[in-house]
Amino acid sequence: MPAPPDEEVYAIPAKYRQMENTHILFWLIKDISWCMVWKTLGILMIAPTLGIALVIAWRTRALKSELAHNLAIVFWITANSYWMLSEFFGFDTVRIGTLTDGKHLAIIPFGIGLAILAYYYLVQKPREARAAQVATL
Repeated sequence: MPAPPDEEVYAIPAKYRQMENTHILFWLIKDISWCMVWKTLGILMIAPTLGIALVIAWRTRALKSELAHNLAIVFWITANSYWMLSEFFGFDTVRIGTLTDGKHLAIIPFGIGLAILAYYYLVQKPREARAAQVATL
């Protein structure tokens, strides 16, 4: 169904969509490997999963909304991969200082991703909305 004539359309080139679909495949293989404790495959899947996420973020850098969300995904995969590694190598329950253990350090990249999205929704998006209103006056 086509978009109404006054609605902006966001189109993704087919080769980018294919890359995103491949990214999902690698991500699922990585997480299934984690679930099944297939250490070698899980570790091998970090590079293509994270690598494609970085390429997607780079390619969408001109669109602030897409960039924010894709950077959040990069940090999500980073946190998720670190968490997987902490379990695979047994430092997930090792105490670090008095506040946390190895696994919970994943909160750092998770938090960075969340902060990027918070900035986008609380600062950037309202600026874009105001600029669009001024442009239509």
